[in-house]
Amino acid sequence: MPSTTVVNVVPWFLVASLVLGGCATSSDERSSTPEVGVRDLTPQNPEAREEPTVTEQAPLLPSAFFPGDAEEFVAWNCSPAQDLVSAFPTDEMRLWSGQGFQRLEPAVVASGARYAKDDLSFWNKGDEAVVESDNGRLDCEAAMSRDVLTRAERPGVMFHGRGNEPGWTVRLAHDVPELTLVLDYGERELTLPYRIESLDNEAGRVELSSGRSDEPFELSLQARACRDDMSGQPFPVRVILEMDDRTYRGCGQGIAP
Repeated sequence: MPSTTVVNVVPWFLVASLVLGGCATSSDERSSTPEVGVRDLTPQNPEAREEPTVTEQAPLLPSAFFPGDAEEFVAWNCSPAQDLVSAFPTDEMRLWSGQGFQRLEPAVVASGARYAKDDLSFWNKGDEAVVESDNGRLDCEAAMSRDVLTRAERPGVMFHGRGNEPGWTVRLAHDVPELTLVLDYGERELTLPYRIESLDNEAGRVELSSGRSDEPFELSLQARACRDDMSGQPFPVRVILEMDDRTYRGCGQGIAP
């Protein structure tokens, strides 16, 4: 896969090809038919970047990386073709698509459960769901669910990402700007400091780079629906790691205390 990330700033539901990079199919494998999607929350000027920031404490990651107090993520297969990921914490719904993230509030409905925000609504009953806005409709079916990762399972970790072929993981420490990379199916492990290149809470995007010149890397985290390309398990964050002239793509989630 190419390492260049193409950002499309488009209105809600006017997405032709949703790239579920790293953990799902590429844009070349998606249908070219216009599809329904969650509003792109990318800043209007993605070229504008602040100077890298060095901190002594770990940054607060965007809330869009986390499930809240929900106990699981659910993957939805929809028609027209699109993958969605949801979580249902108390008193709200969190919804990720290939274009972004939205919070929806409970709404009145005769049967099942309904959540809405502005013109966007999500209704589901059992394993079926309907997503609607002024621009279209998606008919969806629950594909699988996954228990959220917890701090009890991964002490000291505030973000965990992983990918395949070759198998790799990344773990961000909860207290200091430091991460641990386990590469090549566990054969290589590095613990490195990082610098904050950019952090946009509203867009759900974080860009990090290495704090050591002898071990350079770039790590991109984006709040987007992501499916593990081997297991199909759902995640709320796409992870792209650039290191040693290689591009590693995977999925991940924030882990709350």
